[in-house]
Amino acid sequence: MSDARGTMGYVAPELWNRNFGGVSHKSDVYSFGMMLMEMVGGRKNVIADASQTSEIYFPHWVYKKLDLGSDLIPGEVITVEEGEIAKRMTIVGLWCIQTFPNDRPTMSRVIEMLEGNVISLEIPPKPILSSPTRSVPGSSTS
Repeated sequence: MSDARGTMGYVAPELWNRNFGGVSHKSDVYSFGMMLMEMVGGRKNVIADASQTSEIYFPHWVYKKLDLGSDLIPGEVITVEEGEIAKRMTIVGLWCIQTFPNDRPTMSRVIEMLEGNVISLEIPPKPILSSPTRSVPGSSTS
């Protein structure tokens, strides 16, 4: 592949810099994770004209909300069950957007996580370049 293409906010880091790993099916997992979080938050992944810099990159905003225990769906009246579904989708999305492909789950693991219990899901490390990485059980690329 000579030219990397994709939609800003959905393109996995390895598509624009090979130091993060090779392009593989895990690149699609990254895009899926961003889509999951956009579905929950009802907003684009990158908002250039946000009032605060912390609101520009959606995953950072999500981590802040999870740390504070705040609602992930602002301004909406939702049931407890809907809140649990939103939290599960968000945590799975955060696992999917880990910086390095080997730290992302496989799609079969993503399905297991989405169908499982939110209590059993661990919040992943922040997907930034300086973050220490942590592997997801069942996330190997082989």
